[in-house]
Amino acid sequence: MADLPAAVAEALRPHVGDIRQTEPVGGGCIANAARIDAERGRFFVKWSGGEAGETFEAEAFGLRALREAGSPLLVPEVTAAQNAEGHPGLLLMDWIEPGSKGTDFWDDFGAGLAALHRHTSADGRYGFERGNFVGRLPQHNEWRAMWPDFFRSQRLVPQIMLARERGRWRSEWDTFADRLSGRLDELLPEQPPASVLHGDLWSGNFLPTSDGRAALVDPAAYYGHRETDLAMTELFGGFDRRFYNAYRAAWPLEPGYEERREVYNLYHLLNHLNHFGAGYAGGVERTLRRFG
Repeated sequence: MADLPAAVAEALRPHVGDIRQTEPVGGGCIANAARIDAERGRFFVKWSGGEAGETFEAEAFGLRALREAGSPLLVPEVTAAQNAEGHPGLLLMDWIEPGSKGTDFWDDFGAGLAALHRHTSADGRYGFERGNFVGRLPQHNEWRAMWPDFFRSQRLVPQIMLARERGRWRSEWDTFADRLSGRLDELLPEQPPASVLHGDLWSGNFLPTSDGRAALVDPAAYYGHRETDLAMTELFGGFDRRFYNAYRAAWPLEPGYEERREVYNLYHLLNHLNHFGAGYAGGVERTLRRFG
């Protein structure tokens, strides 16, 4: 049996019953993870202290929002979540049996993401019921009626402020950032559908299941312009062309996506700059210079 901290095992028992076996699960970079075979079934749990341990309740909230959208994509059901406040921070959810990418995997994934994005906020505004996290860093989600205002105030400005605080912002970027901020109203649509978004959709945050579906994990969910999810999939690669073709067949994109994609990915480049440092400064600068 793999090691499971006693405090974590004790916190899990009311939800899973007697724990019979655990198996470590790799792939995570900020938390411990394991598969649990227990009296009430098979589960996935991750746990951590520190910064990572403060993210689990927000992640659970995002997973529930994605499940409520009712798309063909698989989203694990959350059984329990608690942040690290005098007890272990943990997230307990259904175990997803992994599989391989079948013949129709990418087509179904693209069409399924389009179906997910059809689920929109109740009043058409952009944001989320609570703040959450993208990686270990806070993600701001205050409601806004206009999309460019949301992207400016809740995405770019907080990341730029954090980069300044961490000494990772270059003073020569100021003029370009100010100009880009002033151009967002012309670069971005004013009121696109406020789709429910995964929010951090790179190749490490989905997996093929044993029944051939795509499962979404580790979201930074909110309601926003659907193109931001697609843009993120292109930032680091790993998605087959059939995925994009199927998405566009299910819900075509408006002209100008290729330009907006670069603006949207500036948020993730800034986030990676703040997480990992100067290796992402070149990408940030290129985007700022292009649009600012």
